Amino acid sequence: MGTKGKIIKCKAAIAWEGNKPLSIEEVEVAPPKDHEVRIQIIATALCHSDAHILHPQFEGGFFPVILGHEAAGIVESVGPGVTNFKPGDKVIPLYAPQCGKCKFCLSPCTNFCGKLKHFKNPMGDQKLMEDGTSRFTCKGKPIYHFMGTSTFSQYTVVSDVNLAKLDDDANLERVCLLGCAFSTGYGAVINNAKVTPGSTCAIFGLGGVGLSAVMGCKASGASRIIVIDINSEKFTKAKALGATDCLNPKDLDKPIQEVIIEMTNGGVDFAFECVGGAKIMVGKVSLLFQSWLLTTRIRNWIWMHWCPIPYLLTKSMRHLT
Repeated sequence: MGTKGKIIKCKAAIAWEGNKPLSIEEVEVAPPKDHEVRIQIIATALCHSDAHILHPQFEGGFFPVILGHEAAGIVESVGPGVTNFKPGDKVIPLYAPQCGKCKFCLSPCTNFCGKLKHFKNPMGDQKLMEDGTSRFTCKGKPIYHFMGTSTFSQYTVVSDVNLAKLDDDANLERVCLLGCAFSTGYGAVINNAKVTPGSTCAIFGLGGVGLSAVMGCKASGASRIIVIDINSEKFTKAKALGATDCLNPKDLDKPIQEVIIEMTNGGVDFAFECVGGAKIMVGKVSLLFQSWLLTTRIRNWIWMHWCPIPYLLTKSMRHLT
């Protein structure tokens, strides 16, 4: 491409401080160093996690920073030691590294790389590259990375273990959602909850994660998929993806959990909270069958030891993973 080994000037959305709008700026993106890859971002989506760091009550915020972690792009150049990627490859940046060599990556029981044990929080602990420096500069100042990806930039630099290769014919504007929303919602249904054929499911929230959960329940053979959202305009898409019942709490004269319990003669088999609200979590637990209480919260992360994980909750609190 003629830019290998050179600084690239491009546009990026920078958060200069918390609780303020992002600013479109010209930035300089340095060439990749050892085991790094520079990517041209073709498509990026907005995840609510990107907004967390801007919230005035968020602890541990760092600025200035280029946010973004749900994207797809094309490899522009690679640094020394990179063997799995080459210029022109279509890729998805990963906020959770995958070295592919440690015992955790090689185990079928987890997908959390051993590199994560060094992280207390993937948001803050991946704000610089492994050598402790940034590849972004704006107005003479270094700019922090975000979650090891920083996709709100036309070009970004990531570690070669924070990257997944795509098929050459992949539609980047669609597959960018694999970087977070789809894998989170669909994966929670298939891998965590293991929804069974013929079961009944309730899904709270119809953003990217919630709609992906709908698809997961449909693929799993659920017989009834009840979706809940305060924006009824989302119901058309939800039904197209497999939802069987759509409820807007604003249109009801009783608590949503009571309505669902009546609809299902006692409660649902599986419930998915894709909003991130404590009140929703409590209400969701109350609508599950008393005999096999299983719920999955997939919108917020719980920081346990060193990794972000969605959790499973049983009536007796025996299973917390």
